[in-house]
Amino acid sequence: MTLGAMAKRVHTFRQGAAERPADALEALGSKGANLALLAALDLPVPPGFTVASAASREAALTGELPPGLRVEIGAAVAWLEGVTGRIFDGTERPLLLAVRTSARTPIPGLAETVLDVGLNDRTVETLAAELGDTGFAFRSYRRFIESFAGLVFGIDAADFEDMADAEKRASRWSGAEPGGPAEWRALIARYHAFIEATAGTVLPQTPIEQLMRVVEASFASWRAPIARSFRALHAIPENTGLSVTVHAMIFNERDQNSGTGRARSRDFATGRARLTGEFALGGRAAADMRFGEIGPVHDLAAFLDGRASIVFPAEIETLAAHVARLEAHVGDAVEVDFMVGDSELFLLQSRIAKRSPAEAVRIATGLVKDGILDEDEAILRVDPASLDQLLHPAIVHRDSLEVIGRGRPASPGAASGEIVFTPHDAQRRVAEGRRVILVRNETHPEDIHGMHVAEGVLTIRGGTTSHAAVVARGIGKPCVTGAGALRLDPAAGLLKAGNLVLRVGDTITIDGSSGEVIRGGAELEHPSLAGELALLMDYADRARRMGVRTNADTPAEARAARSFGAEGIGLCRTEHMFFLGDRVPVMRRMILAPDEEGRRAALAELLPFQRSDFVELFEIMAGLPVTIRLLDPPLHEFLPKGEAEIADVAAKFGIEPRVLTERIAKLEEFNPMLGHRGCRLAISHPEIVEVQARAIFEAAIEAGERSGATVVPEIMVPLVGLKAELDYVKALVDEVAELVMAERGRSIDYRVGTMIELPRAIVRADAIAEGADFFSFGTNDLTQTVFGISRDDAANFLPTYERKGIIARDPFQSVDVEGVGELIALGVEKARRTRPEIVLGVCGEQGGDPASIAFFEQTGLDYVSCSPFRVPVARIAAAQATIRLARALKGPGLKTRSRLPSAGE
Repeated sequence: MTLGAMAKRVHTFRQGAAERPADALEALGSKGANLALLAALDLPVPPGFTVASAASREAALTGELPPGLRVEIGAAVAWLEGVTGRIFDGTERPLLLAVRTSARTPIPGLAETVLDVGLNDRTVETLAAELGDTGFAFRSYRRFIESFAGLVFGIDAADFEDMADAEKRASRWSGAEPGGPAEWRALIARYHAFIEATAGTVLPQTPIEQLMRVVEASFASWRAPIARSFRALHAIPENTGLSVTVHAMIFNERDQNSGTGRARSRDFATGRARLTGEFALGGRAAADMRFGEIGPVHDLAAFLDGRASIVFPAEIETLAAHVARLEAHVGDAVEVDFMVGDSELFLLQSRIAKRSPAEAVRIATGLVKDGILDEDEAILRVDPASLDQLLHPAIVHRDSLEVIGRGRPASPGAASGEIVFTPHDAQRRVAEGRRVILVRNETHPEDIHGMHVAEGVLTIRGGTTSHAAVVARGIGKPCVTGAGALRLDPAAGLLKAGNLVLRVGDTITIDGSSGEVIRGGAELEHPSLAGELALLMDYADRARRMGVRTNADTPAEARAARSFGAEGIGLCRTEHMFFLGDRVPVMRRMILAPDEEGRRAALAELLPFQRSDFVELFEIMAGLPVTIRLLDPPLHEFLPKGEAEIADVAAKFGIEPRVLTERIAKLEEFNPMLGHRGCRLAISHPEIVEVQARAIFEAAIEAGERSGATVVPEIMVPLVGLKAELDYVKALVDEVAELVMAERGRSIDYRVGTMIELPRAIVRADAIAEGADFFSFGTNDLTQTVFGISRDDAANFLPTYERKGIIARDPFQSVDVEGVGELIALGVEKARRTRPEIVLGVCGEQGGDPASIAFFEQTGLDYVSCSPFRVPVARIAAAQATIRLARALKGPGLKTRSRLPSAGE
């Protein structure tokens, strides 16, 4: 049995009735499916039919129209003649058709719309007589010839413009087009002659032949190089095919009783249900307008509330009612293309209205207020990742902006400031009341004090999980990394962008949401978490199962996270505290001390700093969990780099630069990220653990006494791979806890757990869980160790992997479900087998990635933790994950609303 015998290939529609296949979007394309839906809802549509995508798939196999399709199309045209009372190639009231192609998703390169199919040298005269308007009839014929010849014969529209100009000069037209029938006929004759000379054939004068040629050329456009390339790039199957929708023409350009427009069901500025949109009247707005131009565009809302000074050519209330009914049916804000011909209103297209992130939030909450959606459905209508744009400053784009470079969008938001190349210069200029952008080849932990005071960070190297990116996201600063086309010469104080040379003190703007680097300052918008966005967050908090904590190292970060709804701190990286203020010299003195006694003396100086930091964090979190990671990075990261800095530090310490250089060399490692760090450092230098634990417990007691809230600190041991490692460090912590509680006469609850970031820790999770109160999966390091990839160097090749389809996404941004994710699931299963009550979370940056959060929900983690400014993203994503998982568990019986394709489908 042939495909043609198995599937119906032509589907008709008219107001009140439509032939709709089960998968209308796949069979009829977006345009055909939407018209069929509008017709089925008894909304006014021009009658017509759609040639289904099955026919185009058949045509792709043979390169010609499928057998029998001409007969089916002919039957549909005959049906259309009966519906309209017009005849295709009729001697009176000729039927004219519009032909539009579409696929399930928009694809560039497909055939453009061809209007007025059915006009020929005879029917144009018939139409002119019927309408009493020669100019309109011939103008339509001219449009048809140009679009038909472009699609079928491949003739450039500019060639016809040149002919029109030549004919105008020869005939001395007074306006922008022929003024009388003779002039129009002369122009059309010139068109015919040009087509015959150029294409070696003539324009078909039989309407049915015109239609078949347009359908055939539309099918062929599916195989055009640009369409093929787009499908390959976006993984759209080659055999999807396109559909061709044909409907009766609407004369929407004829006079002031006609026009075209686009209407939306909501006011996107407020989210309220209210007709909005634009409309342009038909007719000739000015004597010198060229063909295809329209008159002034009017605001639809102005017609509705009586503020318009001209008359709408149809019932505006009727249009508003149609759009509102469509919104109620699909359960979302809709956008409708419409036309008015001789005061009769028709709907041509409908779709889920495209919207900005802020508009999406307003519309979703507005639909809940109006009873169209419930809270869960509203949550699902908002893209969590897009909320980043609402929580950071954004550039007000102007034509005058000069983009001088592009990098990786590493931390969202935008900022302007003077270029500085060192953190010390950043601090100095900020102290003088100036705004700065810190520009580095790449950042290091000792740069943190400069990053904190800068408006934003730009690095020449690195990716979206580099040090600069992770720290910037944590402190809510815009960051662009990997701007490799720029060249930095810190010694000369120069930043080069091609032939452009910028110097220290020159102003630039960076956009961490797009990766753009802009010369000069730019106007910025500053949004906030309030109004409808706060309401949407309330919906999300009622829906989600997982908790959402934050990664915060400073009081400023903790306050920001609390304002965004964080339910505690899931990761406090204590090493970042040692880079603030005057703590670096003390930390260096501890590292360079020749013995334990010297180290303990320096640590005693650091103890008050750590304690005061922890007190403030505990008070800000007001009894919520605070997970503090013990010192993690290798010690060499705290030491000076470069001869000048080494000489300066040596002078302050009263030692020879040579001695300091030798000490630094002894601490350097070939692969420090897999070297002497984490729990290994704690085991080598237990005095570090003792001081940090003391600071934590003393701070917990003090904060509890001040606030009256119960403080239960969580102490995280990093880089554990052996149960014995955790046991050793936990014993130290327990010993300090007993000492502090005895000294203060206060009892305090606390928890000790570990960060799971090594494959061995996953494999031995059941054993390690015996001594752990909690696990927190560190997805950044876990991804590094599973893949064997340095996250700081991955930007050199992972973009190539993505471009060539070797990986779908950067595994440092979104969890690698098949590899890293499988291990996380194994770790969860093994840990809960030993301790069912163990608390399990994730504290890597993937804790703020919506796709990763969906996986963590399925895996059964208790919470995610992310940078402060991603907390709202995580709250929405966690809610969506809970809702979707619950619906999936209900099975196929779940009922959902019918839905239009979105603007991007």
